[in-house]
Amino acid sequence: MYPKQFELLIESFRKLSGVGAKTAERYAFEVLNWEDETWKQFVDAIQNTKTKLHQCERCGNISEETLCEICKDNTRDQHVICVVQEVRDIAAIEKINEYQGQYHVLNGVINTSKGILPDDLNIASLVERVKQQEVKEVIIAMNPTIEGETTALYLGKLLSEYPLKVTRLAHGLPIGSHIDYADELTLLKALENRTEL
Repeated sequence: MYPKQFELLIESFRKLSGVGAKTAERYAFEVLNWEDETWKQFVDAIQNTKTKLHQCERCGNISEETLCEICKDNTRDQHVICVVQEVRDIAAIEKINEYQGQYHVLNGVINTSKGILPDDLNIASLVERVKQQEVKEVIIAMNPTIEGETTALYLGKLLSEYPLKVTRLAHGLPIGSHIDYADELTLLKALENRTEL
């Protein structure tokens, strides 16, 4: 239906998560109409992402240098580490402008059905950081899924032998929601994590 090169462009967009055939086709037509300068910026951004970005040696965040901006920031609390599943979780936490500690990215969660075991995650370097940085608290910030729960429990047990506090994000009802729309697990967690008024 379309020229081969245009079909290749559509297929390239389909490789993006959540992009179906129609959306990929719409993206392809959109970029087809770009000015030359916009094309160049887009191509350069993709090429530079592959060549100039890598993982921070300390925490696993994306960075253009050996250490990411957060790890280089000496004003942040070096004794608190928030463990997250993915790099994008850091951005979500940073948006609230409250947390001033360090991060550690696992690059996934334990998922035995997919063959992802603790050794496949960025856990060994977390233990090394705990040993070397005199960490006082590790905050486990996993998604509230079965895999996230499994990973949180594993990390809690693993870190229990060190003299530090291991905490996790509270679970419960989101602001603005209705109790009758919540699933059983969310209601259970809300009851377990209730606080005094």
